This record gives sequence, structure tokens and C-alpha cells, in this order.
Amino acid sequence: MPLSKLEHFLVMTSDIEATREFYCNALGFNDGFRPDLGFPGYWLYLGDTPAIHIAEWTTYTAHSNRLGLPVTRPAPGTGALDHIAFQASDYEQFLARLQARGVNAHRHDAPEANLRQLFLLDPNGIKLEINFFSPR
Repeated sequence: MPLSKLEHFLVMTSDIEATREFYCNALGFNDGFRPDLGFPGYWLYLGDTPAIHIAEWTTYTAHSNRLGLPVTRPAPGTGALDHIAFQASDYEQFLARLQARGVNAHRHDAPEANLRQLFLLDPNGIKLEINFFSPR
């Protein structure tokens, strides 16, 4: 059976509140239902999909160790992960939203692909790429 869609990323953090606030307030995710998983965290939704899961390092690691599951170790930068990309609409409105919240974004345009991009960092140093495609 082939894969059908990308579901979520887990962001490990020492500050779940600041991470939730960034993704909800700066990027527009919605905080939604999350079952009791035995450690604190959030599920942040894009539409009906809980696309970003947030967990606190210490309690998630202890929980995973109890289950016998390996946990990714912190690495300089973001380890093997370079960035997470999202597609969005209304470049100017999105950029204004970031600026109003004090979020710095590097701008990049690729006119040959009808693409405008914003690159920014979340509170944990994870690089995010936001893509805005224009009709040809």
C-alpha cells in the first residue's frame, strides 16, 4: 500500500507554551484535540490534520524510555532535518502577520517557478519554508 499523505512532525522542545504560541499565532495553526498520551504537549492542526505535534523533551523522553522506543538525541542545529515546508496563500498578508509578531523572515523569489518563499526559524531553531505559488 503506498503512502497517502504526510501527517505530522513532532517538535521536541523545552518550552511547549512558546512553541505552541509561535505556531498558532505567527503561522495560523489551530490548537486542537490531543488525547492524554502520558506526557504534556499539543497537537496543532491545519484543517482536519494534526500536522505539528509538540512534546517537552524530558517528559517525552521518559515516556518513550518506558515504552522501549528510541528518542532522537539533540544535535547541533536540527540534526539531520534541515527544514519543514508549507504551502500558503496571500504572501503580503502572511508576511505582515509575521512582522506584527516580530518574526524575522528571509525572502526569496524564484520567478521562473512563479514562486515566492519565506524562510524563518521557530523558537527551537527549526527552519521553516513557506511557499507561495502564483498561477502561470
